[in-house]
Amino acid sequence: MQSLFDAPFRPRFVIPTNHDVGAMRLRPEPAGEEPCTYLCGNSLGLLPQAAEALVQEEFRVWVCADRSCHVRRAVLGHHDHPHGREWINITDHVNPLLAELLGAREAEVACMGTLTANLHLMMSTFYKPTPERYKLLCEGKAFPSDQFAFASQVQLHGFDPKDAIIEMLPRQGDFFLREEDILEVIEKQGSSIALVIFSGVQYYTGQWFPMQSITKAAKAQGCICGWDLAHAIGNVPLSLHDWDVDWAVWCSYKYLNSGPGGIAGLYVHEKWNQEKPRYAGWWGHDPATRFLMPPIFSPIRGAQGLQMSNPSVLGVASLLGSLRVFKEAGMVERLRVRSIELTAHLEGLLTQSAYFIPPHNAATRIPLCASSMDPAQHRRPAFTIITPSAANSRGSQLSLLFFSSDTELMSQVHEGLRSYGVIGDERHPDVIRLAPAALYNTIQDCKNAARCLEEVLKALDD
Repeated sequence: MQSLFDAPFRPRFVIPTNHDVGAMRLRPEPAGEEPCTYLCGNSLGLLPQAAEALVQEEFRVWVCADRSCHVRRAVLGHHDHPHGREWINITDHVNPLLAELLGAREAEVACMGTLTANLHLMMSTFYKPTPERYKLLCEGKAFPSDQFAFASQVQLHGFDPKDAIIEMLPRQGDFFLREEDILEVIEKQGSSIALVIFSGVQYYTGQWFPMQSITKAAKAQGCICGWDLAHAIGNVPLSLHDWDVDWAVWCSYKYLNSGPGGIAGLYVHEKWNQEKPRYAGWWGHDPATRFLMPPIFSPIRGAQGLQMSNPSVLGVASLLGSLRVFKEAGMVERLRVRSIELTAHLEGLLTQSAYFIPPHNAATRIPLCASSMDPAQHRRPAFTIITPSAANSRGSQLSLLFFSSDTELMSQVHEGLRSYGVIGDERHPDVIRLAPAALYNTIQDCKNAARCLEEVLKALDD
């Protein structure tokens, strides 16, 4: 994957056609049957053909409609699998690949559960507030589910979220946080902070936080440091073990392409291995004696001792299919080069738009400042990019913030793009996210998105 023009793994994915996504402007043949411009892998990754094949294999192992089928196993598939993926240990096939993506050791990784459930599990394990050290530091406007978890965990310990949760917001006129501001808060308030928990990549702005420096600063102040990697895993290079990250959680249906609601995972640094899990479950018990049904819990050493129940085999199989593609592609370290190039190319095309406003000039278009604007200018649609421009501060995502006196502008643009077969992700009230995924997006996708955006804005400007 050396060139911006090459996408050798694109044929491994099932890409919806323009007709499939309702591209009304492209209905006539052959345009309607061509692949759409899918730039929404930050929300839901495309289906890898390998994932579909593995899931179908598991269906055939479970039961086969053809009575002559020789791979039917039903319940026996737990211990006797024709493809060597016995269901009782199917996560053994994905944990090493996840560990490679995370920069972790295999025993530090567990493929399990769902994102917010794992977040609660980690916070219940590591958030141990005292009267002096009880605060939680996070980015402002984190994904709502994270915010809900933070508040409920703080309340569970008898604290007021308004006092206990420090939400960092960008400086006036900025769209993302500055590293020095985060580090300053940790240094000044660290003695009262029990837990530092940021998103690896911020879902709304696309900012890739400086994970290593934040983790180092947090640990220097005696804070526990955890990360929500929902938008980071499979997107940017990670070295959780070497960075001394205490714990992390993620989902797998975005850049990891495991499918809607796919199985999630968690990471716990091996230095915590001596800590017995607070919450015991059957699947976290030592496999050597698990099926002897002992009454006393004997946990697996490491993160897998936190497993509660047996994982969804179909979910794990789908994830495995995608991770095998990652492995063949050289994992994120090799894909990252193409990711940087694609994202920069899309950014370059977007900034040439007649409707683009540089971020440093965009403050005058924010509604709070609208009173100082020329009314005619305020009516004209415009957008800026609120994602950092530096490659080391973002992954494969650009967040476009739209300005207009028409509060429906963003939705109109989103629907307009869809009518041309360009699929992005809308975040109300005024952001559209476009994510050129290195595994399957192309330079032509970038060109299509920029060209169609210009056409939609021109039509709305008339």
